[in-house]
Amino acid sequence: MARVILKKGQEQRLLKGHPWVYRNEIADIAGSFAPGDVVEVEDCRGKFIGRGYINPISMITVRLLTRDRLEEVNEAFWRKRLYDAWNYRQQILAGADTDSFRVVFGEADFLPGLIVDKFASYLVVQTLALGIDRYQELLVALLDELIEPRGIYEQNSVLVRELEGLDLRAGFLKGPFDPLVIIHENGLKFFIDIAQGQKTGYFLDQRENKAAIRPLVKNARVLDCFCYTGGFSVHAAKYGAAQVLGFDISEEAVEMARRNAALNGYQDICSFEAVNVFDALRELERRGEKYDVVILDPPAFVKSRKALEGAIRGYKEINLRAMKIIKPGGFLVTCSCSYHMLEELFMEVVESAGLDARRRLRLIARRGQAPDHPWLCGYDESHYLKCLFLQVL
Repeated sequence: MARVILKKGQEQRLLKGHPWVYRNEIADIAGSFAPGDVVEVEDCRGKFIGRGYINPISMITVRLLTRDRLEEVNEAFWRKRLYDAWNYRQQILAGADTDSFRVVFGEADFLPGLIVDKFASYLVVQTLALGIDRYQELLVALLDELIEPRGIYEQNSVLVRELEGLDLRAGFLKGPFDPLVIIHENGLKFFIDIAQGQKTGYFLDQRENKAAIRPLVKNARVLDCFCYTGGFSVHAAKYGAAQVLGFDISEEAVEMARRNAALNGYQDICSFEAVNVFDALRELERRGEKYDVVILDPPAFVKSRKALEGAIRGYKEINLRAMKIIKPGGFLVTCSCSYHMLEELFMEVVESAGLDARRRLRLIARRGQAPDHPWLCGYDESHYLKCLFLQVL
């Protein structure tokens, strides 16, 4: 087995729990290997740190699988990792009113590059790193054995795979089946399109945040920005909102949101428009419209540190526009799904928007991703979703 030898001092981040070895941290590689092979990682003194798969064309050259020198990476290893991930969800979601959740969250489940989502009786699988992609056939067989889904779909048409030198592909791994699936979440039903939807089809990480809006929205006029397929909107209607308007730039998402409102009997409360949210908020302000609750759940404005400055401007503007149309004493639910927008920085951006909008803010809650998307300590990239509940005075 080849050995990856780190430069002096580069082991510290790994010893604190981070699972990635970057290209510029490597002093030498001893022995031969093929891309995707499992290799050993050691510090400059030859001390064993861990074992993981290697991809020399990726900036993330090694992704650690184990820190136990005696643990072999074989079929029993993969079976145990998947069982542990599944067992954790069965425990942490016991009693949860849902049939859909994330089964495997990559590095946070010690399975780097692997995403598995369960939607009702179906699984969606993503293999986002070369090393895990080589084991896809085995992993799918083990998932089928463990969970016994009706069908499995591969959603690997994501651009991040190109950074690993992988092709883009999607299709049925067990099936075929109708990719338009109905899931249950918090007492509601939602259509999701496994094949054509964003990411794996639905944003499961917001499940608990959607339930948490309940005390804010009774009899309220609610604006749901970047509504996608209506998750927050339909929850608001269920919890007693008088009127809900959802904005999203995608015509397909808006049409699905309308279907989801009707599926739950809230078509008379919820309406949706396919618009540019920034432009629509300016128009609402110009017309003097006011809302009791505004929800902001935008896509990631920042996907790298280089883009952070522009993202800060985007987050500030969208929050500023929202605050200007919230009634005094109303509420803002604002989210960021980018790791690079750290929680304290996000709070600073929102506070700055409040100052410019001449509105006082009262923080009600800091929330994050649902527990089926756990935050692995030492690996801050797994803490990506920030959700602030604020009163706007």
